[in-house]
Amino acid sequence: MDLTQKDISFTNRKPYATLNKLHSKTKYVWFVFHGMGYLSKYFLRYFKDLNHEENYLIAPQAPSKYYMNGEFKHVGASWLTKEDTEMEIDNIMEYLDAVLQQEALPENVKLVIFGYSQGVSIAMRWVARKKIVCSHLILYAGGMPNELKVHDLSHLRESTQIRFFVGKHDEYITPARWDAEKRKIEHLFQGKAAIEIFVGGHEVKNEIIKKLP
Repeated sequence: MDLTQKDISFTNRKPYATLNKLHSKTKYVWFVFHGMGYLSKYFLRYFKDLNHEENYLIAPQAPSKYYMNGEFKHVGASWLTKEDTEMEIDNIMEYLDAVLQQEALPENVKLVIFGYSQGVSIAMRWVARKKIVCSHLILYAGGMPNELKVHDLSHLRESTQIRFFVGKHDEYITPARWDAEKRKIEHLFQGKAAIEIFVGGHEVKNEIIKKLP
């Protein structure tokens, strides 16, 4: 079988969702990256109790949609798989840059990067590859990309607040994986990340979100 895999570059359109309005009273602008199985417009519901005047949220949408649970009813989305991973990362990075450019954020706001589950790896790759400077980096129940090195994050300011949340009973994080992940976090951020363990599983807790950033 004479099979050849090729690729092509073309212009396409992709959605993203926002919550609240960007105006003169906005203090924090969030980029929030959902986990696998979410759509951005539904993921934003976790942030609805934040102060509407001070917080403007941007939720990029993972590109690969699928029907969940073997039923043709609920639609979820995934950021990456093991197939064509590097090419897909490049595509996602360009998409995120386009969202940032379109939003034309004022310089006086504080940028908050929030990643949940699979969204942690996307948030971290964007911060590292595109040298995104933020005031808060909040990583929740996800893993650090294996390819990241300390120098990839050297652009982050000393004042950047870095917090990592993980559920005590997270079913996706075994003790062995957590030990490895914790070492990776401490190494990449040179001990500057605050690790906070909450009572719960692999879930977004509203009581945590309400206290952020």
